[in-house]
Amino acid sequence: MKIGFGLPVSGAWATPGNISSFATRAEAAGYASLWTFQRLIVPDGSGMDQVYQSVLDPMAALAFAAAVTSRIRLGVAVINLPFVSPIYLAKQAASLDVLSAGRHDLGVGLGWMPEEFTASGASMERRGARAEEYVEVLRTIWGPQPCEFSGEFYSVPLGSVRPAPAQQGGPPILLGGTAAAALRRVGRIADGWVTSSRADLSKIDDAISVVRSAATQAGRDPAALRMICRGVVRSGEPVTGSDGRLLLSGSSAQIQADLDWLAAAGVTEVFLDLNWDPLIGSPDAEPSAATDRASALLEALKPAG
Repeated sequence: MKIGFGLPVSGAWATPGNISSFATRAEAAGYASLWTFQRLIVPDGSGMDQVYQSVLDPMAALAFAAAVTSRIRLGVAVINLPFVSPIYLAKQAASLDVLSAGRHDLGVGLGWMPEEFTASGASMERRGARAEEYVEVLRTIWGPQPCEFSGEFYSVPLGSVRPAPAQQGGPPILLGGTAAAALRRVGRIADGWVTSSRADLSKIDDAISVVRSAATQAGRDPAALRMICRGVVRSGEPVTGSDGRLLLSGSSAQIQADLDWLAAAGVTEVFLDLNWDPLIGSPDAEPSAATDRASALLEALKPAG
């Protein structure tokens, strides 16, 4: 199982210097990938978690990291499809893929917050059907040129969209989602699945089974699909839930043991995301202390070998 790292994009540690430093250090330490996430707006009075209060644009942060690295992969988990047109996202992702020499992984989701749909002028209706067609549009745009597309929701007039992505056929498309319908959609049309920050990791093997079963039914190779887990790390005292200690909480030894368990459950990659640690990803955290804490965890949890 590969181990990735969440790029500094939220709160006190999300600075230009830290993006450069943690990106280069993660690459040198053997981490397989760097990851970002999207949050457009925090509704007034919503009481959302501190991690969402101040978040850099995910693609801008990845482009910044691409400039200071050469091997580590660059993923977003996730951009919500309804908030941007397919051709615009196709252009963004292809550009990042070119500038990173083919290191981009594009994670996409359907969105869930009504205020973000309102702010972006998007519709919450038929999100699943729209997502399936959206993925088809992306792959059409990243295919032979000139291209065109005419569907129920999206249209692309006949024309050329260049430069082409560095990766043949475009960056891998990873779908988020937790509902059974979303998991089956991953198996049918995506290159892999990426979990949310709220996922119950103790049941991740059940979700993986749904994805792989759907892939088999669609005539695809289930073993070829990537199963990527956002590892919300809670270092220190273990955090308990209704079913006991939350995975990836507690001591470094406990977290390492949890990583072994996730690998046995079928996860192909975990990225350790410190943005959810309030002492790191909160905008109210003390910047130098947040950076020091993140630095210690990057070293303590780095991949073996």
